[in-house]
Amino acid sequence: MNLAFVESPVQLLNVLEWAHARRGSPLAGVPAQPTGPAGSARVAVADLTVVVLSPTDPMSRGQLRRMAELARDEGFTVRWQEARGGRGAPLKTVRELGPMLRRAERIVIGDPFSRYVQLLLTLVRSKDVTVVDDGTATMEFVAQLARGEKLVRWHRRGRRGPRELLLAPVTFLARRRLTPSRVREVEVFTSMPVEPPPGVTVTANSFAWTRSRFGPPRITRGADLVGTSLVETGVVDPDQYVEAVAALARTHGATRYFAHRRESSEKLHRLAVETGLEIVRPDLPLELIARRGPIGRTVLSFPSTVVHTLPLALAGTGIKVAVCDIAPEWLRDTASPRAQGFLAGVTGTARDVQRLPAPA
Repeated sequence: MNLAFVESPVQLLNVLEWAHARRGSPLAGVPAQPTGPAGSARVAVADLTVVVLSPTDPMSRGQLRRMAELARDEGFTVRWQEARGGRGAPLKTVRELGPMLRRAERIVIGDPFSRYVQLLLTLVRSKDVTVVDDGTATMEFVAQLARGEKLVRWHRRGRRGPRELLLAPVTFLARRRLTPSRVREVEVFTSMPVEPPPGVTVTANSFAWTRSRFGPPRITRGADLVGTSLVETGVVDPDQYVEAVAALARTHGATRYFAHRRESSEKLHRLAVETGLEIVRPDLPLELIARRGPIGRTVLSFPSTVVHTLPLALAGTGIKVAVCDIAPEWLRDTASPRAQGFLAGVTGTARDVQRLPAPA
């Protein structure tokens, strides 16, 4: 059995992409099964169980519900776990998932920085592990793994409070489970440019499942703008962000703003009032929304995951993806010292995108 743990809609999307890519080849030792008149191979879908470690914010939960429906339509088993539903929920979750962890041959995770996932990884020893994309954080994860560093999100300043000290042994053990060994294969399934350490297998995510299930999209004449949660994570100043969005909308004739699921209602209301943009709160990850359409002929974004994923999902449609740099003066004092370099790397390594300077 293959067991996947997801905490976000994008993680579940990329689990589906991973399973789609593995069709036609044995999946964790299960023989492929031919289907269809062309004799194409397809793994037994019952071999993969997806466990949704449900978050608390309504937008994420709503998108995950929709993604869970798509996963079930593909024939996969989906288990919805209220992992954060009260003080006793984590202990109950670990106890209930223990037998499944012991039976699994491969563990698929979307966020190696998640304390929840790290705790679950400490319960397994010689299981093969696949890490699927949860956005640009995959780039930082692979880099930290290669350098032998502890796992810390790029936007954190690295302060060690009581909680971090308490969980340090968990993080240490989880990192060992994410390191390849004689009895453990580690795979990274990603659309990001990464340089893995020796022993880690990298499999390219081309968004083939997305392209096969959605589109081609209906394209509008104007431009659309993609939002980010850089304000919510304490990286970018909110006033600077709103001014930048307004300038991009004026320059490129954007009329819609596709909100990130973590953006606050207060910020989105301010954007609507001050920029005149129509705020769209998608019910699915943007890769699927864009592929389904309608979508603008130009899609504008700040440094984020979509500057890597949208060119793949929209390949062959003629839609242009443009990325706007983050100016150093936009960063807040609370931003990590690594923030500017990381964001520049996200933009600089993106393929098939147009680079835009930061608005004055």
